[in-house]
Amino acid sequence: MQQDLTVTKRDGRREKIDLEKIHRVVIWAANGLDQVSPSEVELKAHIQFFDGIKTSEIHETLIKSAADLISESAPDYQYLSARLAIFHLRKRAFGSFDPPHLFDHVAGMVEAGRYDKHLIEDYSREEFDALNEHLDHSRDMNFSYAAVKQLEGKYLVQNRVTGDIYESPQLLYMLVSACLFASYPKETRLDYVKRFYDAISLFKLSLPTPIMAGVRTPTRQFSSCVLVECGDSLDSINATAGAIVKYVSQRAGIGINAGRIRAIGSPIRNGEAFHTGCIPFYKHFQTAVKSCSQGGVRGGAATLFYPLWHLEVESLLVLKNNRGVEENRVRHLDYGVQLNKLMYQRLIKGGDITLFSPHEVPGLYDAFFADQDEFERLYLQYEQDESIRKRRIKAVELFGLLASERASTGRIYIQNVDHCNTHSPFDPAVAPVKQSNLCLEIALPTKPLNDINDPEGEIALCTLSAFNLGAIEELDELETLADLIVRALDNLLDYQDYPILAARKATEYRRTLGVGVTNFAYYLAKNGVRYSDGSANGLVHKTFEAVQYYLLKASNQLAKEKGPCEKFNETMYAKGVLPIDTYKREIDEYCEEPLHYFWETLREDIREFGLRNSTLTALMPCETSSQITNSTNGIEPPRGFVSVKASKDGIMKQVVPEYTRLKDEYELLWSIPNNEGYLQLTGIMQKFVDQSISANTNYDPTNYPGEKVPMKQLLKDLLTAYKYGVKTLYYHNTRDGAKDQQDDNGCESGACKL
Repeated sequence: MQQDLTVTKRDGRREKIDLEKIHRVVIWAANGLDQVSPSEVELKAHIQFFDGIKTSEIHETLIKSAADLISESAPDYQYLSARLAIFHLRKRAFGSFDPPHLFDHVAGMVEAGRYDKHLIEDYSREEFDALNEHLDHSRDMNFSYAAVKQLEGKYLVQNRVTGDIYESPQLLYMLVSACLFASYPKETRLDYVKRFYDAISLFKLSLPTPIMAGVRTPTRQFSSCVLVECGDSLDSINATAGAIVKYVSQRAGIGINAGRIRAIGSPIRNGEAFHTGCIPFYKHFQTAVKSCSQGGVRGGAATLFYPLWHLEVESLLVLKNNRGVEENRVRHLDYGVQLNKLMYQRLIKGGDITLFSPHEVPGLYDAFFADQDEFERLYLQYEQDESIRKRRIKAVELFGLLASERASTGRIYIQNVDHCNTHSPFDPAVAPVKQSNLCLEIALPTKPLNDINDPEGEIALCTLSAFNLGAIEELDELETLADLIVRALDNLLDYQDYPILAARKATEYRRTLGVGVTNFAYYLAKNGVRYSDGSANGLVHKTFEAVQYYLLKASNQLAKEKGPCEKFNETMYAKGVLPIDTYKREIDEYCEEPLHYFWETLREDIREFGLRNSTLTALMPCETSSQITNSTNGIEPPRGFVSVKASKDGIMKQVVPEYTRLKDEYELLWSIPNNEGYLQLTGIMQKFVDQSISANTNYDPTNYPGEKVPMKQLLKDLLTAYKYGVKTLYYHNTRDGAKDQQDDNGCESGACKL
């Protein structure tokens, strides 16, 4: 009989199991929720009880029983299971459901070495009392089950060896806020801390993994994305690998530009030896990326970039391919292939692409990014020069190989380097953009390292966050939120540590930020518009105009207070050029929405006072952070009303926001007939976004004859994305007939999932 079972208490005592106590906890967790049955949760849990079961095991069984019931017909089980999980989490962290006073908690955690001591040094007991009064622990009950599991697995301060947890979510939010505004004057900082706490704990703003997991701890590196450019020398290659190790160990996702490395067979030391080519050095970078586990938060991950015209490109395109042997594959990196207008023109016109080793064609590699006219002039010149080693290949054949590998692996990415420089915040003549990052949304200048302490090198860092569009009722709300997030992230740049000189100097010079959006699919659904039919075009134009305008306005205000970033003169903004001046005009053919904000006034203010930050926007995937805010991922359509999230912490089910009310308004990924509407929306976003966008292409083979996606369609979508000014393409997703599931690996915030 269940009633005769005993339970083992935390102190080791045994006593008769109290089913009534369990019943009260489940009833409490179910309060106010629709279509949930406490008795069903209890029944599912009871049959798993055994004599001597531990108190903690009872809690975990109840949580699992409730989570298993999450479905389209009963979405609120995601909140019931979350509340049970919060109850259990607090018992583990504090020994009781009620959290301690903020000051007592922080003092104990600083003494234990788990929190940064500056918290106690910078804030008085009276200030802690005021912040404790403002804390609203009931907001813990707004999380979904997936959110609580991600908080437990990645964000909350804990001992990753023993599994002991030391804080609850609201303490995390308040202390992140306190850290980010600690440098502000005492007269104003508590107001900023409270308002920022409200914005993040009410899910108006979403923060990335490095900030959530790291701010308040003694580890002070919080940039989500790190871009490292490699030169064509052993010293530079080794310095690049060293930089990768340092940043992978501190939770960052890596972009590696290795396009300068010369091709196999190139002479070395006047022919004394010949070069081994790119692949051995790519393997070296792979080893560096996988050398650290990032403290158990996630595994290291990186994307490596090279140009389509590299002499070794046919071997490089297949590096992720499952065929072949280890000697000619480097499968644990992702790859970004760099294209420009000339490459696409050769495809359209049925021409050839000529492949070169970068070091044998002086000036060509640099012009590829800095000056498109000069690149074309040099490219044509070198094609005619018989003394230069080269190989010609039909453009359609090379693009076909690119598209085929992108389709088969899903993770051969595209960077349109001309768009990254002609529609850029940076002047390509002095600060060209030569690469992106792990998730293809960062587009920042870099310079190769010659050694790890090279003062002339430039490692680009970007610090991310996102507006939760689903939590915003009016676009005017973005003005206050933009001011808060720009101030917070700009403070973070001074608060964090820099393990490499080239990263510190680049950050001080440029102060780059990347604010994106999440919950876009929900935003479209609640506004009654869709991805596929053009109905969302006007709304998206208005929304992203507001996002960029208010962020620029906030950075301009900060420049008035603190001065512009040191290398503001290397931006196009310094010349009075705004994103609205350089976008691809093809967008006007399908979106006639006018501008709604005071851009000319802002232009003059930026000319006069500058910007505190060289960049403000980037649209990241938001994979993990979207689970925390119970949002749809970034700008992506959901694959199903219930998403199955797979991570190292197990399988979690998450239901789209307001499923019951809006289920007929959502447009699911595989119901969208093609990529055209999505790419149009991405083009509209890119008009305003000053960095780039983690934009995917998606294919359901059942929509095509013989259930095979035609090569013609794959190439057409690449050309369409280029036509609309899209800077980068991220995943190629193919529906495989299995149940849709989203894996939490690779990017998060490999770091940038945000």
